[in-house]
Amino acid sequence: MTTGFFDAVPPATFEGPDSTNPMAFRHYNPDEVVMGKRMADHLRFAVAYWHSFAWEGGDPFGGQTFIRPWHPQDDMGRAKMKADVAFEMFARLGVPYFCWHDADIRPEGATFAESLDRLNQITDYFGPKMEETGVGCLWGTANMFSHRRWMSGASTNPDPDVFAYAAATVKGCMDATLKLGGQNYVLWGGREGYETLLNTDMGQELDHMGRFLNMVVEYKHKIGFKGQILVEPKPQEPSKHQYDFDAATCIGFLRKYGLEDEVKLNLEQGHAILAGHSFEHEIAVAATDGMLGSIDMNRNDYQSGWDTDQFPNNVPEVALVYYHILKAGGLGQGGTNFDAKLRRQSLDAEDLIAAHVGAMDICARGLKAAAAMIADGGLDEALNTRYAAWDTPEAQAMLGSDLASISDRVIAEGIEPQPHSGRQEILENYVSRFV
Repeated sequence: MTTGFFDAVPPATFEGPDSTNPMAFRHYNPDEVVMGKRMADHLRFAVAYWHSFAWEGGDPFGGQTFIRPWHPQDDMGRAKMKADVAFEMFARLGVPYFCWHDADIRPEGATFAESLDRLNQITDYFGPKMEETGVGCLWGTANMFSHRRWMSGASTNPDPDVFAYAAATVKGCMDATLKLGGQNYVLWGGREGYETLLNTDMGQELDHMGRFLNMVVEYKHKIGFKGQILVEPKPQEPSKHQYDFDAATCIGFLRKYGLEDEVKLNLEQGHAILAGHSFEHEIAVAATDGMLGSIDMNRNDYQSGWDTDQFPNNVPEVALVYYHILKAGGLGQGGTNFDAKLRRQSLDAEDLIAAHVGAMDICARGLKAAAAMIADGGLDEALNTRYAAWDTPEAQAMLGSDLASISDRVIAEGIEPQPHSGRQEILENYVSRFV
């Protein structure tokens, strides 16, 4: 029995590149083998419960535009209806995973105990649906940024009672993620930052945040959770400055607090853009340090200065992202979560399916282009050529030398370096051949 919400929308199937059906895949064929692995196993798609089902269509300047049968989201009956609809959509799309915050899937209770009880009720409700559809949990997390209690942070809050409430919240969400067989657990510090340094002890807040994350890792091992612990960088919005600014900042934080072997990164394209980076850059930074965990695939409007969370539509950008992911060995236990939402004017159930179908196709095209570039080897060849001089015994010996000895050699040999072309335009043209 269905809810009727998606009755007018047929299941999405692969029809090939010549299809003109907006509800069919043109490029995403889950069983197609790419670099020795099924496309579905490379991409590991997930639907974000919050944007797809909990978000009501508001933006910074206007309120609700979506009128869904499960609105208002204030009792368990409607929470279960929302779950019914969600799993219908997962099945229609054929996605293997979904992701959630606690506040997405259960209404807030009058007390913490009531909220936790509701979380346990709804995750129990998920169990049979997951078994019936075969859809798993890519990751769970806690919303510690929306409610007013979090206005000054969660683990970084100056009030120790808020720290305690955050600890209890994360414990409950980790327990629920374990129960659902989650592959990862994510922490995003939306309010872990400051509005002004006039009232902020940055050193104390960072130490508390580091201790909190160590507690998370300790609890992971205590309960036998085999998934990855991930943190998600973002530079600003809602806070003026967030401590998890970008991939490099998070990696430095993890090393400072002894967590570099326990925690990896969940990277989002929209957050990369807000930090002044490309998504390709953030993936490369994490991969270089062995800290690439999972990705949230979306995009921002380049004419807007805030996080618009639009579905991806740029194949060249996506291809370079998957190029670095494939070169790093793939996503492992991570996946491609669509942390993306409809436009406020896209009101229909059909829009929700079409947005995901298009995004999955964009990722599939990007993945195939990335695999083709790796097979061709052109970028590897260009890199090897550019850095070939470092392979000589003389160059390697210099790295173990000292400034004075190197200076003597430069003078004795009369070294006068001659610049070489970086060939950027040629390489950009090369990438365009594949996308």
